[in-house]
Amino acid sequence: MAQARPSSSANEALTPLPAERRVFRWHDHLSLWFSLGVGLLVMQIGAYLVPAVGTRDAVIAILVGSAVGAGLLAWTARLGCETGLASAGLMHATYGSAFARLPVVLNIVQLVGWTTFELVVMREGTQAIAKQALGLDLAGSGGVLAGTLLWGAVLLALLSGSMVTLVRRFVARFGLPLVVISLLWLTWQFGAQLSAKGFDAFWQRPGDGSMGLFSAMDLVIAMPVSWLPLVADYARHGRRAAPGRLGGAFGGTWVGYALANVWCYALGVMVASVAEPGTSLVTALLLAQGGLIALGLILIDELDNAYGDVYSGSVSVHSLAPRWSVRRWGLAMAALCIALALVLPMHQLEPFLLMLSSVFVPLYGVILGRLGGGAAVQAGARRVDWSAALVWVGGIALYHACAKWAPQWGSALPTLFVCFVLARLTRPAAAGAAPLAGAQSHG
Repeated sequence: MAQARPSSSANEALTPLPAERRVFRWHDHLSLWFSLGVGLLVMQIGAYLVPAVGTRDAVIAILVGSAVGAGLLAWTARLGCETGLASAGLMHATYGSAFARLPVVLNIVQLVGWTTFELVVMREGTQAIAKQALGLDLAGSGGVLAGTLLWGAVLLALLSGSMVTLVRRFVARFGLPLVVISLLWLTWQFGAQLSAKGFDAFWQRPGDGSMGLFSAMDLVIAMPVSWLPLVADYARHGRRAAPGRLGGAFGGTWVGYALANVWCYALGVMVASVAEPGTSLVTALLLAQGGLIALGLILIDELDNAYGDVYSGSVSVHSLAPRWSVRRWGLAMAALCIALALVLPMHQLEPFLLMLSSVFVPLYGVILGRLGGGAAVQAGARRVDWSAALVWVGGIALYHACAKWAPQWGSALPTLFVCFVLARLTRPAAAGAAPLAGAQSHG
């Protein structure tokens, strides 16, 4: 049955998605977030745990950090599914229509940055594969241009289609099985190397003390938290689940992302533990038996991370300038990111992107504190909610204060807890009203 398309001037991001456009089931959410959770960047950050912490502490940090981080993602996904609002709509409902523009703009900036970074990662992976398999050196300006334009063209082609169709027909049916096979193969290869070197020695390996357990947990939580400003843009497409059930958007997002995060962080630790000092992650993967094919499949999967960033960024831009459709903004953002990938030193800007991500920990602590308990949700009900805005700004200060003066306790969990509690305590009286009409039974 044909569906009515919204007019080009309708603000889709600030309007609840109608029921007839909600088609994602539990397995669609799981496939999407497992796929988005897999990436070379996740493995690389996992490698940072070696030799900073011992193997046992690394395992604890990976398991607990992934469960907590993916749980926050799932909670936000459920909120997006219940309200039908995009991430920008949740920000408007929490902070007011005027103040919400600030976090929306910050989110757009970080998404442009991460998309550009993903294009650089895919380009460099392609260069490494070409050199290893064909003996071609594509490190020159011509190779950089060709690699960037290649992946950029594929990204533009994906953005010209439907996000829902991409997730349901490509990611779930084809992309997910191929990525799982690649991860299984790499785990087998590096597990065999660990076994040959002595698994007991690996398990008993101490850390050098440069990072504590809670700091390591912060590092693990960083990746799922970086997706918090995006998850509602996809979860709002979820179908309704029976009241009281934790399936649908909540269960699919939690299980999918937690599995991917644990697997990729653990694989990063394994690779760093057996690779020669100074060997990059990409080189180590290529040197493994069958690593060329596995790396190629992971690079293809990396494309959906770039797509996810651009699509969510286009929804956010659309919330500010609805005269252009989400698809049109997506194509424009992708073109900008392709141009930036050709000129910006993205590896030098990576710390800035990680720092920018820190503002979203308290941001969503406040959103979950205000809206996460079944409170009434209305995008842009007031212009500025000063109590929510002040808690968020104070949370940013707390996050960096913890990192500077109490790094042994981490920053993410204390900041989330404090912001959640303060946001809960300062909710306006009307926040106890009934939820948005029709939202009670969404998964």
